[in-house]
Amino acid sequence: MQGSSRMVRHAILMMAGTLVSRVLGLVREVVTAAFFGATARLDAFNVAYTLANLARQLVAEGALSAAFVPVFSQALKTSRSRALSLARQAMTVLIVAASAVTLVGILAAPLLTTLIAPGFDSKSATLATQLTRMMFPFLFVISLAALAMGTLNSLGSFFVPALAPAFSNLTFILTAPLFVSRWGVHGLALSVLCGGTAHFLTQWLWGVRLGAVLRPERPDLKDPDLRRMMALFLPYAAGLSLNQLNPVISRMLGSFLQEGSISVLNYANRILQLPLGLFVIAISQAVLPQLSRASGVEDFLVTLRSALRFALFIVLPASLGLILISTPFVHVLFVRGAFGEQAWHATSLSLSLSILGLPGMACSTVVMRALYSLSMPRQAFIVTLFSVASTALFSLALMFPMDYAGLALAPSIAFTLSGLLGLSYIRKKLGQPLHILSWSWLGKSSLALVVTGLAVWGCSLLRPYDPSAAFHTRALWCLWVPACGTIAYAAATLALRCDEWRWVAEALGLRKGPADPSSRAQEERDNIPSSEK
Repeated sequence: MQGSSRMVRHAILMMAGTLVSRVLGLVREVVTAAFFGATARLDAFNVAYTLANLARQLVAEGALSAAFVPVFSQALKTSRSRALSLARQAMTVLIVAASAVTLVGILAAPLLTTLIAPGFDSKSATLATQLTRMMFPFLFVISLAALAMGTLNSLGSFFVPALAPAFSNLTFILTAPLFVSRWGVHGLALSVLCGGTAHFLTQWLWGVRLGAVLRPERPDLKDPDLRRMMALFLPYAAGLSLNQLNPVISRMLGSFLQEGSISVLNYANRILQLPLGLFVIAISQAVLPQLSRASGVEDFLVTLRSALRFALFIVLPASLGLILISTPFVHVLFVRGAFGEQAWHATSLSLSLSILGLPGMACSTVVMRALYSLSMPRQAFIVTLFSVASTALFSLALMFPMDYAGLALAPSIAFTLSGLLGLSYIRKKLGQPLHILSWSWLGKSSLALVVTGLAVWGCSLLRPYDPSAAFHTRALWCLWVPACGTIAYAAATLALRCDEWRWVAEALGLRKGPADPSSRAQEERDNIPSSEK
């Protein structure tokens, strides 16, 4: 299969698995709400879970993946057995490091709780501390799960790793009723740990099936690949830590604005996370192993160019559609009870301005993966620092003339600029122009987006959204109008013979792509049993 088609196939598998996980995640929230509603006990649990989840994002699924996958993928080009040995050594190092961090987290739980929830009374703070100590081992198991995911992705397996969080959510949904009935809110913490264990075991067992058994192996600290992996980890962790400051900046500055500004931004961000996780993260995860084992500059450029074009091919119409129906969409999701008309329109505006940055986020995320694969931790850190600084500066410049809308627009501008900065570093590293977007591609994409916008606008005129209609009528409106836009975009891009459809067809096996000797040779090497190498 051609490189671009393979990347698209992996991205499609990641999207499918992520969609299942997101749906079950929503069910999980419904189950939790049924037991605890909006209470102080649930607030304490959410604080504890936020701490454990933040550690997961920074260490397990962030810096670990960024440092491990490029080195493992390069080792895989030499020998499968060599690469698996490296993964097993990394597992030993990870067990030691994660155990140490978990222990520190358990001991420092009172301080961490005070930092993240300084307004808690003594009873809530004590409960949050207890739950934090119970859930910090989640970091340990999820770190092992991240290592397994990086290994499987590098071996060309994407669907099961993407589906693993769904098994985690399903485990939580099944165990929470039993545990909560016996141990109250502490039962939720146990369900989180069970879910994390299911997340790891799902991938570990799949690795066993593929002949890639992960077990601890004595690390050779003189191994250059292991040393490079460990050296990359800290810069990436530092960069990802900085990235977590973006929402903090919005919350801090929002506290100086009118009441409800922070809540409005949070509601908009909740909706933004759906396309972000479903499209952007899936594509970036799929492209990292492909970039890491690119055979030469030209192969790397083709992969990067294809990844960015496919990301924009998916994200641009999704962004346009969400902006055009943002007001009805927010109304269907949130307008009830205390969520009134003012909050409705404020959230809709914030969502539209946040969505403007989705294409920039998509490009920036793929570019960061490219920096990781080129082992450029300093440049990756600078790009992240630039993103945070730009968010802060644009927020300060826009918050007073535009109020909360300025805080929604600032990250959109910052992510777009940081993506361009990252591309400039890559161009300098490779020593040649990148030619990411051609005039032909821009022309076709623009025309398809115009057709899509006209289709959505026409549907809205034909049958306007009625805020007073029954819920099912309003929900159906929010389904059929985007569906019409999707059909229009698909028809336009097919008529314009966009290359992305050829990649999709080849990825789904509907069309045979051109021969790719280097890729075929790599696949043959990957499929040779370890004993034969």
